[in-house]
Amino acid sequence: MIVPLYTDGDYERELKKEPFSLGLAPEQYRDSWRRDYARLIHSPSFRRLQGKTQLFPGVESDFFRNRLTHSLEVAQIAKSIAIRLNYNYTFSGKKRTKPDEPEFTISPDLVEFAGLAHDLGHPPFGHQGEEALDLCMLDSGGFEGNAQTLRILSRIEKKFRINHNNGFENSVDKRVGLNLTMRTLASILKYDKIIPVTKAERKKLAKEKKQKIKPVKGCYACDTELVKKIQKAVLGKHKIKKGNFKTIECYIMDIADDIAYSTYDLEDGFKAGFISPLELLYPSPDLLKSVRIKVNENLEKEKVNRELTDDEIVDLIRNNFLNFGESELTKDFAPEIKGKHFIDFANTQVDHQYRTSELISSDGSIRTGFTSSIVGLFIRGVEMDYDAKCPALSRAKLNDETRILVEVLKTFTYMSQINSPRLKIAEFRGKEIVSKIFSTLSDGKGFELMPNDVQKIYQEARGAYKNRIICDFIASMTDKYAIEFYGRLTSEDPQTIFKPF
Repeated sequence: MIVPLYTDGDYERELKKEPFSLGLAPEQYRDSWRRDYARLIHSPSFRRLQGKTQLFPGVESDFFRNRLTHSLEVAQIAKSIAIRLNYNYTFSGKKRTKPDEPEFTISPDLVEFAGLAHDLGHPPFGHQGEEALDLCMLDSGGFEGNAQTLRILSRIEKKFRINHNNGFENSVDKRVGLNLTMRTLASILKYDKIIPVTKAERKKLAKEKKQKIKPVKGCYACDTELVKKIQKAVLGKHKIKKGNFKTIECYIMDIADDIAYSTYDLEDGFKAGFISPLELLYPSPDLLKSVRIKVNENLEKEKVNRELTDDEIVDLIRNNFLNFGESELTKDFAPEIKGKHFIDFANTQVDHQYRTSELISSDGSIRTGFTSSIVGLFIRGVEMDYDAKCPALSRAKLNDETRILVEVLKTFTYMSQINSPRLKIAEFRGKEIVSKIFSTLSDGKGFELMPNDVQKIYQEARGAYKNRIICDFIASMTDKYAIEFYGRLTSEDPQTIFKPF
């Protein structure tokens, strides 16, 4: 018997009966995934992504991507992957060999939702903001972007009024956020392990891993019961090992994020002049070494049986992305002439490669065509490992050759740009801003500086959960809003009582 990809448990919601306004009943022509997609699109958290940094601060240029445009691109790539897998596989998980065989049935709406929502939990100032909030929350369950995404969708967003105690019952948070289906929540649940709650646990974990304290990928302890509900609804009676829960939609979203990050952030880097195509072909020895070490670490995690050398990495870039070819001035030369006049030949080639590199960086149509072709190449490398016992846990994956290329490009982008001193300065300032806001709001009557509706939720909370409410408030800020809030605390900007919070 073939187990269906979607079962009754997938459609369950925490709030069974939703109080629709005007007494309207749910439309029969919209399925649950489409309804959830609409709830996300109309949510404040989704809109606020336009004010959060992707790679470069939004105030620098209207050209560069922000978290919102990045999420739109991830969603489009994810949907394309789902359509491709549906076309290439049958409903029983076998590869289609005939046009009349039934297609696989991954929901494009559900995959698109995952792509749009995957970065909701990112705080202002990117990873530096994440690290700052995590340090502030070390004794209160920590902070991590993916865990926060689940929390926004399942708790923080205001779609339904549960009761008159701001969603709390006996000091327990009963809010349901957008009241999404269990399968929709599963689509963004990348890590189901619980983040350690106390500072002592975090120190022990950091010591075991021989690294400094940094955000731990997982879920918050306060969301343990919700995670169990999601797993039970999706898995039914199927049993898995702890830490192995990840749905096919989530796998697709994760791949799409890697593809978007490795190509479009690189395109922004070309436009900004942080890196040139020529620097990818001729990287500094230190940069190349760092890239090699990180790429090989990631390939080992992905169980790709390949260890790259420095020369192999450069060859992969040249052969797959940046083969500039030979100059028109020399391509018809006979080999013996090239050898005889090697200096002239080499100089002509340098000129040709330099001008081609500059053209890719400066010409918008060539630059976007370059990244578009890479995205197309990567999407074609997606395959599926079908899980007959539990199709929901079927795995979308990149074949080994494509995974290697993605890792190389992604790591070069990260090492050459995100680690740039020019960006580090801006990020360091963001870390200071987030830390200052948290310390102020959590000190004495500092919570009274938050909006009235957040204050009410804070007053319903007890113990360490009060810090979680403050953390939620700060994490929801855009970069600009955080800077303005900080300015009003420190008098760095003119004060006003008319700027709404």
